[in-house]
Amino acid sequence: MVTFQFIPFHDIDGLSSAKRVNKLLNIVKEDKIVIMEGRLKREEEADLIEITMEEIGPKFKGVELSVIYPDKNKQDLKRRVKGKFANLLLGDRQGMTIIGPASIVKKIEKNPDKIELFTKESTKRYRAKPKKKR
Repeated sequence: MVTFQFIPFHDIDGLSSAKRVNKLLNIVKEDKIVIMEGRLKREEEADLIEITMEEIGPKFKGVELSVIYPDKNKQDLKRRVKGKFANLLLGDRQGMTIIGPASIVKKIEKNPDKIELFTKESTKRYRAKPKKKR
């Protein structure tokens, strides 16, 4: 079973960069795929990857990270100005960030009209319990 956890922007907005990264990483370590409104700052993305590399071990294989952001080249001048103004007032809420454990997420592909998240097959095989003889 795959579990997704949505993180609205207001849940991480008031946190420091370190706390933001740790909160997201702790959720991923619970084998959940994070879908976060908005995006991390470049420094936060780098910190997330750095911390992940330090914590890789038998139980934690790392993370897959993808940021989906609106293509500003396809927007007219009016929309770009409105977007910049909204970012100043509300923070960087545009876009979406997906972070998943590497033990579950094989890869994340971004296409103009869709996101494809490929998961790995479970290595656990569940067998039916044998029936008791009476």
